[in-house]
Amino acid sequence: MGNLHADDAAVYRIGGGQVLVQTVDFFTPVVDDPYLFGQIAAANALSDVYAMGARPILALALAAFPMSVLPPEVLGEILRGGAEKVMEAGAVIGGGHSIDHDIPLYGLSVTGTAAESRFTRNIGARAGDALVLTKPLGVGVAVCAGRADALAAEGVGRLFHRSRIDEASLAEATSIMAALNRPAAEAMDGFEIHAATDITGFGLLGHAYEMMNGSQTTGEFSVARVPLVAKARELAQRGIAPEGSRVNVKNMRPRTDVAPGVTEEEFLLLCDAQTSGGLLVALPEAQAERYAARVRELGASAGAVIGRVLDKGEKALRVVP
Repeated sequence: MGNLHADDAAVYRIGGGQVLVQTVDFFTPVVDDPYLFGQIAAANALSDVYAMGARPILALALAAFPMSVLPPEVLGEILRGGAEKVMEAGAVIGGGHSIDHDIPLYGLSVTGTAAESRFTRNIGARAGDALVLTKPLGVGVAVCAGRADALAAEGVGRLFHRSRIDEASLAEATSIMAALNRPAAEAMDGFEIHAATDITGFGLLGHAYEMMNGSQTTGEFSVARVPLVAKARELAQRGIAPEGSRVNVKNMRPRTDVAPGVTEEEFLLLCDAQTSGGLLVALPEAQAERYAARVRELGASAGAVIGRVLDKGEKALRVVP
Protein backbone atom coordinates (compact mmCIF):
# COMPACT_ATOMS: atom_id res chain seq x y z
CA MET A 1 0.00 0.00 0.00
CA GLY A 2 3.02 2.26 0.43
CA ASN A 3 3.87 4.84 3.08
CA LEU A 4 2.92 8.07 1.34
CA HIS A 5 0.14 8.66 3.89
CA ALA A 6 0.23 8.17 7.67
CA ASP A 7 -1.90 5.04 7.73
CA ASP A 8 -2.43 3.37 11.09
CA ALA A 9 -1.07 -0.02 10.00
CA ALA A 10 0.62 -1.85 7.13
CA VAL A 11 -1.59 -3.75 4.69
CA TYR A 12 -0.38 -6.75 2.65
CA ARG A 13 -2.46 -8.52 -0.01
CA ILE A 14 -2.50 -12.31 0.57
CA GLY A 15 -4.95 -13.34 -2.15
CA GLY A 16 -8.45 -14.67 -2.07
CA GLY A 17 -9.78 -11.16 -1.55
CA GLN A 18 -8.07 -10.91 1.84
CA VAL A 19 -5.36 -8.66 3.29
CA LEU A 20 -3.11 -8.86 6.32
CA VAL A 21 -3.08 -5.76 8.53
CA GLN A 22 -0.07 -5.38 10.80
CA THR A 23 1.05 -2.84 13.38
CA VAL A 24 3.34 -2.44 16.40
CA ASP A 25 3.07 -0.09 19.39
CA PHE A 26 4.55 0.13 22.88
CA PHE A 27 5.17 2.80 25.52
CA THR A 28 6.06 3.52 29.14
CA PRO A 29 3.45 3.21 31.93
CA VAL A 30 0.63 5.77 31.96
CA VAL A 31 -0.85 4.44 35.21
CA ASP A 32 0.67 2.97 38.38
CA ASP A 33 -1.28 -0.31 38.35
CA PRO A 34 0.77 -2.80 36.26
CA TYR A 35 -2.23 -4.95 35.27
CA LEU A 36 -4.14 -1.88 34.09
CA PHE A 37 -1.07 -0.61 32.24
CA GLY A 38 -0.90 -3.92 30.37
CA GLN A 39 -4.56 -3.62 29.42
CA ILE A 40 -4.20 -0.03 28.20
CA ALA A 41 -1.04 -0.72 26.18
CA ALA A 42 -2.64 -3.74 24.54
CA ALA A 43 -5.86 -1.88 23.73
CA ASN A 44 -3.79 0.92 22.23
CA ALA A 45 -1.86 -1.43 19.96
CA LEU A 46 -5.00 -3.30 18.89
CA SER A 47 -6.62 0.02 18.03
CA ASP A 48 -4.51 0.47 14.90
CA VAL A 49 -5.92 -2.74 13.46
CA TYR A 50 -9.48 -1.71 14.34
CA ALA A 51 -8.89 1.67 12.70
CA MET A 52 -8.22 -0.19 9.45
CA GLY A 53 -11.54 -2.01 9.75
CA ALA A 54 -9.72 -5.30 10.39
CA ARG A 55 -10.09 -8.13 12.92
CA PRO A 56 -7.04 -8.90 15.09
CA ILE A 57 -6.05 -12.57 15.10
CA LEU A 58 -2.50 -12.76 16.48
CA ALA A 59 -0.26 -10.66 18.71
CA LEU A 60 3.36 -10.80 19.88
CA ALA A 61 4.18 -9.20 23.22
CA LEU A 62 7.07 -6.72 23.49
CA ALA A 63 8.44 -5.95 26.95
CA ALA A 64 11.38 -4.13 28.46
CA PHE A 65 11.73 -4.31 32.24
CA PRO A 66 14.27 -3.27 34.93
CA MET A 67 14.71 -6.71 36.53
CA SER A 68 17.16 -5.45 39.16
CA VAL A 69 14.83 -2.65 40.30
CA LEU A 70 11.26 -3.95 40.19
CA PRO A 71 10.01 -7.38 41.28
CA PRO A 72 9.22 -9.85 38.49
CA GLU A 73 5.63 -10.05 39.77
CA VAL A 74 5.09 -6.55 38.37
CA LEU A 75 6.11 -7.73 34.90
CA GLY A 76 3.82 -10.72 35.33
CA GLU A 77 0.87 -8.44 36.00
CA ILE A 78 1.66 -6.28 32.95
CA LEU A 79 1.77 -9.36 30.74
CA ARG A 80 -1.42 -10.76 32.29
CA GLY A 81 -3.29 -7.51 31.65
CA GLY A 82 -2.17 -7.45 28.05
CA ALA A 83 -2.95 -11.11 27.46
CA GLU A 84 -6.47 -10.78 28.83
CA LYS A 85 -7.14 -7.76 26.63
CA VAL A 86 -5.94 -9.65 23.55
CA MET A 87 -8.24 -12.52 24.53
CA GLU A 88 -11.12 -10.04 24.84
CA ALA A 89 -10.36 -8.97 21.27
CA GLY A 90 -10.76 -12.56 20.10
CA ALA A 91 -7.08 -12.90 19.24
CA VAL A 92 -4.20 -14.87 20.77
CA ILE A 93 -0.68 -14.03 21.94
CA GLY A 94 1.70 -16.33 20.11
CA GLY A 95 4.90 -15.31 21.89
CA GLY A 96 7.01 -12.19 21.95
CA HIS A 97 10.32 -10.75 23.11
CA SER A 98 11.61 -9.17 26.31
CA ILE A 99 14.80 -7.42 27.41
CA ASP A 100 16.27 -6.15 30.67
CA HIS A 101 16.07 -2.36 30.47
CA ASP A 102 16.31 0.62 32.81
CA ILE A 103 12.66 1.66 32.27
CA PRO A 104 9.57 -0.50 31.75
CA LEU A 105 8.04 -0.64 28.28
CA TYR A 106 5.21 -2.83 27.04
CA GLY A 107 3.17 -3.22 23.89
CA LEU A 108 2.23 -5.54 21.08
CA SER A 109 2.88 -6.37 17.47
CA VAL A 110 -0.58 -7.17 16.13
CA THR A 111 -1.67 -8.96 12.98
CA GLY A 112 -5.24 -8.79 11.69
CA THR A 113 -7.19 -9.68 8.60
CA ALA A 114 -9.78 -7.89 6.50
CA ALA A 115 -11.54 -8.23 3.18
CA GLU A 116 -9.59 -6.27 0.58
CA SER A 117 -12.79 -4.53 -0.46
CA ARG A 118 -13.64 -3.45 3.10
CA PHE A 119 -10.49 -2.30 4.92
CA THR A 120 -10.38 1.39 5.77
CA ARG A 121 -7.65 4.00 5.45
CA ASN A 122 -7.13 7.39 7.06
CA ILE A 123 -7.69 9.07 3.69
CA GLY A 124 -10.75 9.12 1.48
CA ALA A 125 -13.01 11.52 3.39
CA ARG A 126 -15.38 13.33 1.03
CA ALA A 127 -17.12 16.69 1.16
CA GLY A 128 -20.59 16.02 2.51
CA ASP A 129 -19.41 13.36 4.96
CA ALA A 130 -20.07 13.58 8.67
CA LEU A 131 -17.39 12.88 11.29
CA VAL A 132 -18.07 10.49 14.17
CA LEU A 133 -15.95 10.11 17.34
CA THR A 134 -16.25 6.89 19.35
CA LYS A 135 -14.56 7.75 22.68
CA PRO A 136 -14.56 10.95 24.76
CA LEU A 137 -11.55 13.26 24.68
CA GLY A 138 -9.65 14.45 27.73
CA VAL A 139 -7.79 11.42 29.04
CA GLY A 140 -4.50 13.29 28.64
CA VAL A 141 -5.43 16.09 31.02
CA ALA A 142 -7.09 13.58 33.39
CA VAL A 143 -3.99 11.39 33.63
CA CYS A 144 -1.82 14.51 34.05
CA ALA A 145 -3.98 15.60 36.99
CA GLY A 146 -3.86 12.12 38.51
CA ARG A 147 -0.08 12.05 38.33
CA ALA A 148 0.14 15.44 40.03
CA ASP A 149 -2.11 14.17 42.83
CA ALA A 150 0.03 11.05 43.21
CA LEU A 151 3.18 13.15 43.54
CA ALA A 152 1.49 15.34 46.14
CA ALA A 153 0.52 12.25 48.12
CA GLU A 154 4.20 11.31 48.18
CA GLY A 155 5.09 14.74 49.53
CA VAL A 156 6.21 16.34 46.27
CA GLY A 157 4.54 19.75 45.93
CA ARG A 158 2.21 18.89 48.79
CA LEU A 159 2.07 22.33 50.39
CA PHE A 160 -1.36 23.94 49.81
CA HIS A 161 -2.22 21.10 47.42
CA ARG A 162 -5.85 20.39 46.61
CA SER A 163 -6.89 17.34 44.65
CA ARG A 164 -6.92 18.03 40.93
CA ILE A 165 -9.23 15.17 39.99
CA ASP A 166 -11.59 12.92 41.92
CA GLU A 167 -11.21 9.15 41.89
CA ALA A 168 -14.40 8.57 39.89
CA SER A 169 -13.28 10.87 37.06
CA LEU A 170 -9.82 9.32 36.97
CA ALA A 171 -11.37 5.84 36.94
CA GLU A 172 -13.51 6.92 33.98
CA ALA A 173 -10.41 8.04 32.08
CA THR A 174 -8.52 4.81 32.73
CA SER A 175 -11.57 2.75 31.77
CA ILE A 176 -11.78 4.63 28.46
CA MET A 177 -8.09 3.96 27.74
CA ALA A 178 -8.46 0.25 28.52
CA ALA A 179 -11.55 -0.17 26.33
CA LEU A 180 -11.14 -1.81 22.93
CA ASN A 181 -12.21 -0.04 19.75
CA ARG A 182 -13.81 -3.30 18.70
CA PRO A 183 -17.38 -1.86 18.84
CA ALA A 184 -16.42 1.00 16.51
CA ALA A 185 -14.84 -1.41 14.01
CA GLU A 186 -17.62 -4.00 14.12
CA ALA A 187 -20.25 -1.27 13.75
CA MET A 188 -18.79 -0.42 10.34
CA ASP A 189 -20.51 -3.42 8.75
CA GLY A 190 -23.36 -2.19 6.57
CA PHE A 191 -22.13 1.39 6.41
CA GLU A 192 -20.23 3.22 3.66
CA ILE A 193 -17.06 4.13 5.54
CA HIS A 194 -14.88 6.54 3.58
CA ALA A 195 -12.02 7.03 6.07
CA ALA A 196 -11.09 6.15 9.65
CA THR A 197 -8.21 6.65 12.06
CA ASP A 198 -7.62 6.28 15.78
CA ILE A 199 -6.98 9.27 18.03
CA THR A 200 -3.75 8.99 19.99
CA GLY A 201 -0.74 11.20 20.71
CA PHE A 202 -1.44 13.95 18.15
CA GLY A 203 -4.92 14.59 19.58
CA LEU A 204 -8.16 14.84 17.65
CA LEU A 205 -7.02 17.76 15.50
CA GLY A 206 -3.61 16.26 14.74
CA HIS A 207 -5.04 13.01 13.47
CA ALA A 208 -7.91 14.81 11.73
CA TYR A 209 -5.31 16.93 9.93
CA GLU A 210 -3.68 13.79 8.54
CA MET A 211 -7.09 12.61 7.33
CA MET A 212 -8.14 15.90 5.76
CA ASN A 213 -4.76 16.73 4.25
CA GLY A 214 -4.56 13.27 2.68
CA SER A 215 -8.16 13.53 1.45
CA GLN A 216 -7.74 17.07 0.08
CA THR A 217 -10.69 18.26 2.17
CA THR A 218 -11.37 20.43 5.22
CA GLY A 219 -12.78 19.07 8.46
CA GLU A 220 -15.08 21.22 10.59
CA PHE A 221 -15.56 20.33 14.27
CA SER A 222 -18.21 21.65 16.64
CA VAL A 223 -16.86 21.93 20.20
CA ALA A 224 -20.34 21.63 21.71
CA ARG A 225 -20.78 18.18 20.14
CA VAL A 226 -17.47 16.66 21.26
CA PRO A 227 -17.83 14.19 24.19
CA LEU A 228 -15.40 14.83 27.05
CA VAL A 229 -14.14 12.95 30.08
CA ALA A 230 -15.76 14.24 33.28
CA LYS A 231 -13.83 17.21 34.71
CA ALA A 232 -11.70 17.54 31.56
CA ARG A 233 -12.98 21.04 30.82
CA GLU A 234 -12.44 22.13 34.41
CA LEU A 235 -8.91 20.73 34.44
CA ALA A 236 -8.04 22.49 31.18
CA GLN A 237 -9.38 25.76 32.58
CA ARG A 238 -7.03 25.30 35.54
CA GLY A 239 -4.08 24.99 33.17
CA ILE A 240 -3.56 21.26 33.69
CA ALA A 241 -2.35 19.47 30.57
CA PRO A 242 0.55 17.21 29.55
CA GLU A 243 3.39 18.68 27.57
CA GLY A 244 2.40 16.65 24.52
CA SER A 245 -0.98 18.37 24.41
CA ARG A 246 0.65 21.80 24.59
CA VAL A 247 2.98 20.87 21.74
CA ASN A 248 -0.07 19.76 19.73
CA VAL A 249 -1.71 23.15 20.33
CA LYS A 250 1.39 24.92 19.02
CA ASN A 251 1.50 22.69 15.94
CA MET A 252 -2.20 22.81 15.08
CA ARG A 253 -2.92 26.53 15.58
CA PRO A 254 -1.47 27.55 12.19
CA ARG A 255 -3.37 24.72 10.46
CA THR A 256 -6.78 25.50 11.96
CA ASP A 257 -9.35 28.19 11.33
CA VAL A 258 -10.71 28.87 14.83
CA ALA A 259 -14.06 30.64 14.90
CA PRO A 260 -14.88 33.37 17.44
CA GLY A 261 -16.31 31.92 20.64
CA VAL A 262 -13.94 28.94 20.84
CA THR A 263 -11.90 29.27 24.05
CA GLU A 264 -8.24 28.41 24.56
CA GLU A 265 -9.26 25.57 26.88
CA GLU A 266 -11.60 24.10 24.28
CA PHE A 267 -8.92 24.20 21.61
CA LEU A 268 -6.50 22.53 24.04
CA LEU A 269 -8.95 19.67 24.62
CA LEU A 270 -9.28 19.10 20.86
CA CYS A 271 -5.48 18.84 20.81
CA ASP A 272 -5.19 16.78 24.00
CA ALA A 273 -2.78 13.87 23.54
CA GLN A 274 -4.80 10.69 23.93
CA THR A 275 -3.67 7.22 24.91
CA SER A 276 -5.82 4.50 23.34
CA GLY A 277 -8.39 7.04 22.14
CA GLY A 278 -11.42 6.39 19.99
CA LEU A 279 -11.84 6.21 16.24
CA LEU A 280 -12.59 9.19 14.03
CA VAL A 281 -14.79 7.95 11.19
CA ALA A 282 -15.89 9.76 8.01
CA LEU A 283 -19.03 8.48 6.31
CA PRO A 284 -22.03 9.91 4.44
CA GLU A 285 -24.00 12.36 6.55
CA ALA A 286 -27.24 10.40 6.03
CA GLN A 287 -25.65 7.36 7.74
CA ALA A 288 -23.74 9.08 10.52
CA GLU A 289 -26.31 9.16 13.33
CA ARG A 290 -27.19 5.50 12.72
CA TYR A 291 -23.53 4.53 12.81
CA ALA A 292 -23.00 6.51 16.04
CA ALA A 293 -26.01 4.79 17.62
CA ARG A 294 -24.74 1.39 16.51
CA VAL A 295 -21.33 2.08 18.07
CA ARG A 296 -23.02 2.83 21.39
CA GLU A 297 -25.24 -0.25 21.13
CA LEU A 298 -22.15 -2.44 20.74
CA GLY A 299 -20.64 -1.02 23.93
CA ALA A 300 -18.46 1.97 23.03
CA SER A 301 -18.17 4.68 25.68
CA ALA A 302 -19.28 7.29 23.15
CA GLY A 303 -20.56 7.58 19.62
CA ALA A 304 -21.19 11.14 18.54
CA VAL A 305 -21.37 13.10 15.31
CA ILE A 306 -18.92 15.90 16.04
CA GLY A 307 -18.36 17.54 12.67
CA ARG A 308 -18.48 17.41 8.91
CA VAL A 309 -16.21 17.29 5.88
CA LEU A 310 -16.14 20.31 3.58
CA ASP A 311 -14.56 21.11 0.23
CA LYS A 312 -10.89 21.95 0.68
CA GLY A 313 -10.48 25.44 2.07
CA GLU A 314 -7.54 27.62 2.95
CA LYS A 315 -6.86 25.43 6.00
CA ALA A 316 -7.41 21.72 6.53
CA LEU A 317 -9.31 22.21 9.80
CA ARG A 318 -11.99 24.49 11.18
CA VAL A 319 -13.28 24.64 14.76
CA VAL A 320 -16.58 26.26 15.65
CA PRO A 321 -18.33 26.62 19.05
